[in-house]
Amino acid sequence: MKDDIILLGHGSGGKLSHQLLDELIIPILSQVAQSEQNDAAVLEGITGERIAFTTDSFVVDPIFFPGGNIGDLAINGTVNDLAMSGARPLALSVALILEEGLKLAELREILESMKRAADKAGVKIVTGDTKVVPRGKGDKIFINTSGIGLFDHDLRPAGSAARPGDKVLINGSIGEHGMAVLASREGLDLHSEIATDSAPLNAMVAKLLAAHGAAIHVLRDPTRGGVATTLKEIALQSGVDICLAEESLPVNAAVAGACAILGLDPLFVANEGKLLVIVAPEEADSALATLQGCEYGEQSAIIGEVTAVSAGRVMMRTAIGGLRAIEMLAGEQLPRIC
Repeated sequence: MKDDIILLGHGSGGKLSHQLLDELIIPILSQVAQSEQNDAAVLEGITGERIAFTTDSFVVDPIFFPGGNIGDLAINGTVNDLAMSGARPLALSVALILEEGLKLAELREILESMKRAADKAGVKIVTGDTKVVPRGKGDKIFINTSGIGLFDHDLRPAGSAARPGDKVLINGSIGEHGMAVLASREGLDLHSEIATDSAPLNAMVAKLLAAHGAAIHVLRDPTRGGVATTLKEIALQSGVDICLAEESLPVNAAVAGACAILGLDPLFVANEGKLLVIVAPEEADSALATLQGCEYGEQSAIIGEVTAVSAGRVMMRTAIGGLRAIEMLAGEQLPRIC
């Protein structure tokens, strides 16, 4: 690593995050191969069933933002990481790090939103921990969650399973969560409120897998680093090229306008209620129909395809017919987004 200190960019989900993981954290702790670095670990041989296990930490600033707060974000994010492995989420742990001075009314609102989100997703919060740090040593509240899920099938969607000819689908417009948090943090008046898209996607995934089975090759939620960074990760894991169609990308007008004003690219802005689906070409249209029939899927679209075996390139065909190379997020575009 070139840097001798941790930077905000190391938490972006982009190039610096991958450098930190690949050059320091993973070699020391686990030596998991890049092709196996998915949203949840799949454990086999411990019991008679395959188990999905994941963990995540949430440090979003501010802790309340249009459409949600750090609590329901934590539940939905962990549920979705389990779902992206193809597992049925079952149970979560919740660890709270509270700063002295946090208002009890705010904590109550966060906890109640977590319970509502868990009920919506059909999971139970079964264990946890609470710690308090002195005033000025935290930022109101940080939340760590872990989750387990079970597999009701033998399917194995993974970031390493994309194949040439596959189609790339998404379940709706991009960039809403990141822009909602940014607008709230900076007090921006965007003349139209942008709300987080945070939502549980496990029911949607269950319908996809039940209807299309082994044709579903990859499932991934494009959170930190956005759609661009997530697709680059998949391309590298699978050793393929992916080509997006700019005109097919769903971006609502408010997000597009805000990004234009702020000089941001919606492709790199975080989402918390979106999933990318890479599916066999013969099932693409029917998988799109399945997504469009689900809650949170009305704006689903086919946004690209896997074009060739390669070293992991992602390109986008622009509206004027040119090709633009898409790389991972190169810094910290929006810090403290989840």
